[in-house]
Amino acid sequence: MNRRHVVALALAAALLGAGPALAQQSDPQNTLVLTTKDGKVTIRLRPDLAPKHVEQIKTLVKRNFYDGIVFHRVIEGFMAQTGDPTGTGTGGSDLPNLPAEFSREPFKRGTLGMARSNSPNSANSQFFICFGDASFLNGQYTVFGEVVSGMDVVDKIKKGDPNANGLVKNPDKIVSLRLLADAK
Repeated sequence: MNRRHVVALALAAALLGAGPALAQQSDPQNTLVLTTKDGKVTIRLRPDLAPKHVEQIKTLVKRNFYDGIVFHRVIEGFMAQTGDPTGTGTGGSDLPNLPAEFSREPFKRGTLGMARSNSPNSANSQFFICFGDASFLNGQYTVFGEVVSGMDVVDKIKKGDPNANGLVKNPDKIVSLRLLADAK
């Protein structure tokens, strides 16, 4: 392999590695900015995997539905769950529940998935962000996005009591959640 091939391969690898960041910059209609007391998290929505779920999240975001909602269930090493206006884990929005949109996309660090009850078709407004690998959820919950920057902020979300299924006392909250296209 000559020097030119090495440079071309390095350039291609750099461009491929920048894929999510480039996609996020080029599609502000499918990029969310979640703000907590510790900073901002940039999320790339995945309408290619879950178009109905992405549309519902965007509808709720445009209503400022998530502003002030707590991370009511946070389990160290697993995930941070939010999106329940009651803060109990049993609430949702006034929009209808959604049919499952399961995919082959794996649950890993930074993946956003829709929370649901025992029924696969019960997702509404609650979602979670994975702190690490959660492959045991693969094919059982809907993946609708991924963190492209700000996982250090996600890692700072106050953790819950492991003996109480991650229930958080005095939980952190979402300050705001906006589409990048609408962010001020």
